[in-house]
Parts: sequence; C-alpha cells; structure tokens
Amino acid sequence: MGSSEVDDDQLLKSFLAEVSEAERDNEVIRILGCFKLNPFEHLKLSFDSSPDEVKKQYRKLSLLVHPDKCKHPKAQEAFAALAKAQQLLLDPQERGYILDQVNAAKEELRAKRKKEFKKDSASKIKSQVDEGKYEEQFERSDEFQKQLIIKVREILTEKEWRRRKMQMRISEEEGRLKKDEEETKEMWKKKREHEEKWEETRDQRVSSWRDFMKTGKKARKGEIKPPKLKTEDPNKSYVQRPVKRA
Repeated sequence: MGSSEVDDDQLLKSFLAEVSEAERDNEVIRILGCFKLNPFEHLKLSFDSSPDEVKKQYRKLSLLVHPDKCKHPKAQEAFAALAKAQQLLLDPQERGYILDQVNAAKEELRAKRKKEFKKDSASKIKSQVDEGKYEEQFERSDEFQKQLIIKVREILTEKEWRRRKMQMRISEEEGRLKKDEEETKEMWKKKREHEEKWEETRDQRVSSWRDFMKTGKKARKGEIKPPKLKTEDPNKSYVQRPVKRA
C-alpha cells in the first residue's frame, strides 16, 4: 500500500471520529431525498468524476451512514442507495447512458443561451471576442451547474416515463397473446372432446341406421334419425321426393 493511500485512510478515520450522530442522520436524510435516477447526486459528485473518484466517495459516505455506525432508522436504506449508485457509475453501459443524457442537457442549455444572446447584443459581442472562452467560463459557473442538474433531472424523468410506458405496453401485449393462446388451446380441447364423443357413439349410430333400414320403424327417442331419401328428376331443376303410387 502506497503512502498516499495510508494518508487517505488516516484522514478518513479522523474525519469519521469527528462526525456527530446528527451529521450522520442528516446525511441519511440527504441521500434518501436525492433524485433517484441520478447516481451522481447520491454520491455528491460532479458529472465529470472519474471511476476512482466514485470509489473513494462511496467509501467515505458509506462508512458515514453504515447501519453499524449510524442509528438512524433508515440508515440501511441510505446505505443501499449509495451501493446502487456506485454500481451504476462503475458499469460502463449505465454510466454511458447517464452521461449521454448529461450531454443532451448541455446541448439544450447551450441552444437556449444562444437564443438569449440574440436579445443581449453585449453578451453576444463578448462571446465572439473571447472566441468561446466566455462560454467555457460560464459552463464552469455554479449557475450553469445548477441549471444542468435540473435539466438532467427533466431528461432522465422523461426517458424513464417513456421506458415504463413501453414496458406497460409490452406487458399488455404479452398478456393479450397469452390470453389468445389459452383460448385457442381451450377451443382445440373442446373440438377434440367433441370428436372423441362423436366417435364413441359411432356404433350406436350405425346400429340405429341398420335397424331403421330393416324395420322402417321410427327411431326411438334418443336415437339418431337417418336422413330422408330424395330423388332427382333430370327434367326438373328442383328436388323431387318419391311419389307413393296406388
């Protein structure tokens, strides 16, 4: 372990020893009050913080609100929120997604500022003379950073709302497809049962038909009646029934 890491550990231990219970409680309240979709806020880090800075800040804050050190009833919840924030910011894909929204927020704020320049000729001239330095200086200001945090919240909220709506639609479609599948299965089940029942009564139907042909008697109740015979006259377009001759 290098000397710089030893110094950091000593400073951290010294800091934690001086922290009062009230300060620990306040930190728990701060963490739980953060915007849930922005892990940078949970760790009190700027958007350009490196992964090493994320790990260092997580270690400091997690020790501050650790359930074994902090008596606040929601210390465990705050501790879990910090762990999730670190996990998101150390995941390249998740971190990249959040930074994409940060860049989108910056572009929106820059576009808005350009429109304001059209009304403020003095600022426009100063920006042109300084060749962009004026804008870079403004983007480092606290005012811009506050605007950026608010705009990032708006964009992340909108993205999350769209994601949830899409997920809802997917769930509804999956439910509809599942219902259709169940109805189709039930239909085929009933059809098979009907065919099986029809096949089971085949001998009875054949027997009833033979009895009728032999005796000419009317089928008893419950028996299947045979179809009536018809004859066709080639000279007539309609069906003619047999005529009983005297």
